[in-house]
Amino acid sequence: MHIPDVPWSIAVSVRLQNGSEHIFHGPYDALDFLENEWPLRHGQKYHRAIRSCRAALNKMTPLAIAREDFIAACLEAGMPAKAMPPVFYTGTAGARSTR
Repeated sequence: MHIPDVPWSIAVSVRLQNGSEHIFHGPYDALDFLENEWPLRHGQKYHRAIRSCRAALNKMTPLAIAREDFIAACLEAGMPAKAMPPVFYTGTAGARSTR
């Protein structure tokens, strides 16, 4: 069964332990990372983030809660996380701007 992803209103940029940055656009991205690439498979905030991302995908938890829980899990694991500036679409094909 495929659960459609719903994007967060503000993406999250995480600095991974290898120094690279990855941008997460919604709970599906976050859950995939938590379940398949997470460096530490323990921690209260890690488990809470998994539960809330799953619940958000099933429309049982607000997206903002899943986003905040994911950020908390990143911080718990020593991976700095920050909000990305929102992207606004201007209506011109291919044009995007940040205000």
